[in-house]
Amino acid sequence: MDPNSVPVSEALVDTNGLYVTEFTIGNDDDWLVEWKEIGSEVPPKLSINGNVGTKMPSFIENSRSGWYVNPDPLHNLSRKMILPVVSLLIVSLFIHAIEPGLVDLGIFDNTIAGSISIGPLDYPRLLFFTFPIFLLPLLFRTIANFRDMSRQSYINSDPFVDPMTEITVSKNGCKLSIPSYPEELELVRSRVQVGIAIPERSTVLASLGRNEGGQPSPGMSTKLPDKRIAAGDESGTGVGEATPMQVSTRRSVILEPFRIMETGDWSVIQTKENKPIVDLDLNIPIKWPGTIYSSLIAVHWEILIEFKDSLGREVKWVSPFVMPQSEEPTSLNIAPVRSGRAELSNY
Repeated sequence: MDPNSVPVSEALVDTNGLYVTEFTIGNDDDWLVEWKEIGSEVPPKLSINGNVGTKMPSFIENSRSGWYVNPDPLHNLSRKMILPVVSLLIVSLFIHAIEPGLVDLGIFDNTIAGSISIGPLDYPRLLFFTFPIFLLPLLFRTIANFRDMSRQSYINSDPFVDPMTEITVSKNGCKLSIPSYPEELELVRSRVQVGIAIPERSTVLASLGRNEGGQPSPGMSTKLPDKRIAAGDESGTGVGEATPMQVSTRRSVILEPFRIMETGDWSVIQTKENKPIVDLDLNIPIKWPGTIYSSLIAVHWEILIEFKDSLGREVKWVSPFVMPQSEEPTSLNIAPVRSGRAELSNY
């Protein structure tokens, strides 16, 4: 919530001769991600000697490649209802407290005022009208989670045939060709997106001089036991539920947004005789660095292609790619931070 209150995590990275352009995303008064060369006279707090390069780590490949579905729209409706229904419940309790005066003034009659005895306890009569409304967000959330689980199981048990894609990449833009795709799907649009992956928990703790099992760093939660719920929960940066409910026995097909992320404009795909246009030009977010993966900083690029199934529901195909490094250092003054919740990210 307050970037200035979070300790800075720093590490010395040995790129083993790999060229990585210096970049800065954000600023010292806000969220900041920075990669720069340092002199040998600067003593590092932590050294990262391996696993630095353009090869995608397995946890990113497993969570950001393949077919995905959007969270159920009822998630958003449920969250929008929380404030009004809680306010309604508080108002009803307040009215119950001043009911005698309202009855004497003739504003309320006994059909609403008073209490109802159930067993040894009395319950405000007004709550029997407002409490069911208070439960609606929970009901909608439950229905949405069951729908999400059903769609995830369907995609995992009988996935669509992977589309054929050809991507030509440069720092000025991307060209996308789709020679073939599943016949039961309709092509809609595509875009390029780039983001900063959540750093590995062990590296963050080590860079801050903390040990696993001790007090976690500010902004991080205690590690969950032996079960991955979501990327934010695994790293300790997603306190509470980070995404809609996911299947635990198979790969999740709900695409989580990066916490720092930017997207290019959508390019609508025009089809002719059920075949897509070849060499679709996609613009890219400018001033972003090229692809680089390390346990502390990882810059990830991908192309998202949106389809619609026979029922009109959106289905997304995500294909990562390697963006070349810039010749000059790049800088973004403000980090494009977004919600880590898939249903709130306008994904």
